[in-house]
Amino acid sequence: MLIRLASPADALAVNAIYRPYVTDSVISFELEPPTDLHMAARIADTLQQYPWLVGYSGNRVLGYAYAGRYSARPAYQWSVETSVYVDINKRRQGVGRALYQMLLGVLQRQGYFSSYAGISLPNPASIALHQAMGFTHIGTYCGAGFKLGAWHDVGWWQKPLCSYETPAGPPKPISSLMELHPRLDLHDQCA
Repeated sequence: MLIRLASPADALAVNAIYRPYVTDSVISFELEPPTDLHMAARIADTLQQYPWLVGYSGNRVLGYAYAGRYSARPAYQWSVETSVYVDINKRRQGVGRALYQMLLGVLQRQGYFSSYAGISLPNPASIALHQAMGFTHIGTYCGAGFKLGAWHDVGWWQKPLCSYETPAGPPKPISSLMELHPRLDLHDQCA
């Protein structure tokens, strides 16, 4: 598997992976899958500041991972919320781990200090992945969302991306990092 930055052209493949998580599970709290156009816009909007990665083999996208703003308040600018989704037929094959490893490395290079992940519960596979990646459980929002006829808790996990010191400046947008390192070693990552 190779990993690269996504583009809006990946929306159809990304949506094909995401759709069952929306329609058939509580892993995503969306109630209706986004359209392909809406997904393309999400990818484009995310890539203005944050990484959105796709893992692929041949011309098939196997999974994706991305980061986004944790909160709009300026003091939170060094924190991100991360997510990873893997094709349901490719789970437990190292796809999610490889994507997350690359994502967290890129976020470190951008100058982020903390990564947070919300996991709707129960979800033992996602918990295991996050713990294997060095995330620790920091709390649970009880009854945070209602979907598929029931209330669901959301557990929160955190991973420090570097030692907490005074930031040298705001995190760099992914575009400026790509200008300095056009490949970011993304094509060399294998699962």
